Amino acid sequence: LDGVVTLVDGVNGAAQLDTHQESVKQAAVADRLLITKADLAEPGQIEALRARLARINPGAAIYEVLHGKIAPPEIFGCGVYDVAAKGPQVAHWLREEAFSAAAEHRHENAGHHGHGHVDVNRHDDHIRAFCIYYDRPIHASGLVLWLNLLAGLRGANLLRVKGLLNVEGKPVVINAVQTLVHEPVTLGAWPGEDRRSRLVFITRDMERAEIERTLGAFELRAERREGAPAIDPEEYARFLAVAKNFR
Repeated sequence: LDGVVTLVDGVNGAAQLDTHQESVKQAAVADRLLITKADLAEPGQIEALRARLARINPGAAIYEVLHGKIAPPEIFGCGVYDVAAKGPQVAHWLREEAFSAAAEHRHENAGHHGHGHVDVNRHDDHIRAFCIYYDRPIHASGLVLWLNLLAGLRGANLLRVKGLLNVEGKPVVINAVQTLVHEPVTLGAWPGEDRRSRLVFITRDMERAEIERTLGAFELRAERREGAPAIDPEEYARFLAVAKNFR
C-alpha cells in the first residue's frame, strides 16, 4: 500500500463532516486529501474546508481539484518504503511539525467551547492529532509487542500512526491504520542528526496520555537470560505491568 487518498466534496464536504462521523474518519486516515468541485464552490467555502481538514489531519497534503483534473504526482508516492529514502522525503511523509503545531493549537483553544462543552454535531471534536518523542533506543521485540497490543486492543480508536524510530540504533519507519499494521521498514541511513524516536498519531476519543502510558513496552526484551526458565517470572511480571496500560 503506497498510501490512502480521500476525496472531499468542495461544495458539500463541510455538511458531510457535520452529519456523518465516518467521513471524519476517512479524512483522518488519509495521506492525501483532494478537495473536488473546487471550481464550483465559493472561495471562502474552500478556505474554511481546507482549515478544517488540516485540523482533523495535520499530516495529509491537501490539493484542490479543478474541473476534475489533478496532476498524477499529487496522488501517487504517498509512502516512504524506499530504504534509500532521503531526509526531505522522510520529513515530508512524517510531518511531525504539523502534528506538534496542531496539538499546541488545540491546547490553546481548549477553553473556547465554554467550560469544556463539546458540540456533538461536530464529529471532528472527537479527533486528536499529536506527536510524541521518545529519547531512548527501542528494543526490536518491544516494538513488535507494542504494535500488536496497540492495534489489537486500541485499534478502533487509533485512526493513524506513523513514526521514525530508533530501534537499537537503526532508523525504522512504522505505519498503521487502525488494526492494520504494515511491516516496519529499516532505512538505509538516518535522514538527519536527530536520533530520537518520533511518532505521530491521529486518534478518536483517545488522549496523548493514554498512548504515553503504553510506551513502557519499548523496554521489554524477548531474549532469555542465561539459566532463566522458559517463562521468566520477572519478565512476565513486567509484561503484565505494561499490558494493563493498553486497556
